[in-house]
Amino acid sequence: MAWAASWWWPVGWSLAAVWAAVFPLVSDVGTHRVWGICAAVGYTGAAVAARVLPRPRAVRVPVAIALAGAVVLPLLLLVLTGQAQSEVDVIERSGRLLSERGTPYLDAPRQVEEYTPYLPGMALLGMPRALFGEHGWAARYFGDARVWCAVVFLACLVASRVVVRRGRGGAQVRRGDERFGAAMAVLIASPVVALPLCVSGVDLPLAGLCVLAIACAVRGRAVAAGLVLAAACSLKWTAWPAIPVVVALLGCAWGARPALRSAATAVVGTVPLVLPSALLSPGPMVQQVLAFPTGQGELETPAASPLPGRLLAEQGVMGWAAAVALLVCGAIAVGVSLVVKPPSDAVAAADRLAIGLAIAFLLAPAGRFGYLALPVLLVVWARWVGASEPVPELESGAATRTAAVSIAGGRR
Repeated sequence: MAWAASWWWPVGWSLAAVWAAVFPLVSDVGTHRVWGICAAVGYTGAAVAARVLPRPRAVRVPVAIALAGAVVLPLLLLVLTGQAQSEVDVIERSGRLLSERGTPYLDAPRQVEEYTPYLPGMALLGMPRALFGEHGWAARYFGDARVWCAVVFLACLVASRVVVRRGRGGAQVRRGDERFGAAMAVLIASPVVALPLCVSGVDLPLAGLCVLAIACAVRGRAVAAGLVLAAACSLKWTAWPAIPVVVALLGCAWGARPALRSAATAVVGTVPLVLPSALLSPGPMVQQVLAFPTGQGELETPAASPLPGRLLAEQGVMGWAAAVALLVCGAIAVGVSLVVKPPSDAVAAADRLAIGLAIAFLLAPAGRFGYLALPVLLVVWARWVGASEPVPELESGAATRTAAVSIAGGRR
C-alpha cells in the first residue's frame, strides 16, 4: 500500500507523458503535435513533482503542473495562433450562417470542410466568433468555439456536483467537494479531456450535458433533466440515447410520472431548437447530419478510425448493412436491459449510457477513437461526483411509496 501511495501518481503522470510524446513523433496534424510537446513537458514535470514532494503537495502541485502544461499553455498557443482542427472552423462557420440565414447548413457543399455534421444547437457555440470577430487577441480568444465548448463542459461538471450535493450535511458536502474538485482537476488534466479540449472541444459540451441530466434525474428533477437533455439532443444525434437512460432512471427511482414528464420535456424542448433549420434546409440537413457521418454521403467522412464498424463498412454494401444491423442489435440489447433492469442510481445510469455509446461508436460505419472519450467521462464522473451516495429525498420517496403499497395491501 505504501508503494502504491508513493509510486501511483509518478507512474500515472509518466505514462501520460509517454502518451503525449508520441504525438509529435507520429502525427501529421499540427494541433496534435503542439499539444503533444506542451503536454509531454507538463506531464513529465508532474511526474517529477509527484515523486519528490511530500504529501499532500505530492498530489496538488503535480496536478497544477499537468493542467498548465496539458491545458492552459497549448490552449492559449493554439487559440491565439489560430490553429484548430477543422471541427472548430465548422462550428464557427455554422454560427455565422445561423445568424445570417437561420440555418447552419450550406445548400451545396463541395468540400468536406463545408459540411456541418452537427445539429443546429452546436452552431450557438460558434456565434461568438461572428460577434467578436478576429481582430486582437481578446477577440480571437473569446470568439473561439473551443473556449465556449470548454465553458459549457466545465459549467455542467460543477452544476452536476451542486445538484447532487443538495440536502446533505455540511461536513459531508465539504469532504465531497474536496474529493470532487481534486478528481475533476485530474480528469481535465488527463489526455482523455486535455487533448480534445485544446484541439477541438466539440464533444465536451455533449458529455457535460449528459452528466448533468443524470445528476438532475438522481435528484428527481424531471423537468430540469428534460431541458438539459433537450440542449444535448440539439447538439448531436449521439445524445439521443441519453433520453431512454435518464427516463429509465427516473422511472425506477421516482416513478412513472416524473419519467414521462422528463421525456416529454426533452422532446418538446428539442423540437424548437432543431425544427426551424430542418424546415429551411431539409435536404442539406439530412445529407450532412445523417448520411455524411454514417459514410453514405457524397463525400467520404474523415472519421475513419479502424473500428469494427468502419472495417465492416469498407467491405462494400453488404459490409455496411452488417455494421448497421449489428448497431441496431446493440441498441435493442441496451434498450431491453433498461426495461428488464433499469438503473437506480447515477453510476448504473452512467454505465448503461456509456455501454450504449461505446457500442454505437464501435459499430458505426464511420467513427474515431476520440469518440470513446465520452463513455470514459461518464464512467469516471459518476464514481467521482458522489452521485452514488444515498440521496435523502430518494430514500424518503422510496419509503413513502413502499408504505403506500403496504397500506394498500393491508386494506385489500
